[in-house]
Amino acid sequence: MQVLPEPIQKLTAAFERLPGIGPKTASRLTFYLLRAADEISLDLADALAQLKSQTSLCQTCFNITRAGQEQCEICASGQRDDSLLCVVEEPMDVLMLERTAGFHGRYHVLHGVLSPIEGIGPSDLKIAALIERVRAGNFQEVILATNPSMEGDATALYLHQQLAPFHVRITRLARGLPVGGDLEYADQNTLLRALAGRQNMSG
Repeated sequence: MQVLPEPIQKLTAAFERLPGIGPKTASRLTFYLLRAADEISLDLADALAQLKSQTSLCQTCFNITRAGQEQCEICASGQRDDSLLCVVEEPMDVLMLERTAGFHGRYHVLHGVLSPIEGIGPSDLKIAALIERVRAGNFQEVILATNPSMEGDATALYLHQQLAPFHVRITRLARGLPVGGDLEYADQNTLLRALAGRQNMSG
């Protein structure tokens, strides 16, 4: 016997697929939207549609940018330090580092980390493009700002091995970040200390 109409079940199931949202929260959100003014639901639906149709990836660093733009604002800016390249896991990490106002170089977004258990290898990330950028560019330092987790450390070690032949200074964020933590949850002072205390990986 079907207790709830199919549209309610479908929306609840869709919410449950989002990270950090369990069955209770999913149901609460669904019933809130059911009771809320029509404009709230319509605005949400419109925002979700635009999220996919009006965004794309920067062709240089692979950060999120507006659809139709080859470069994001950071890559297109002439005010950034072209000698510094900061490698991060996700676009959210760029946002968090920018909020500190402590880094003025360029970025490269991997879109994940190496994870053999999940079947994620180098070809699944933006690693080949990173290697080509370093080969073709004039970077003096590459900061590996992957998260301080097992996967993040393994990815940083792999990148260090791949970039070592280019004789560029390779550093890692200092351990002001908690082991197992994510950049997006770190406060600005912690990120600033981690940037300032980044460690040389070249030995």
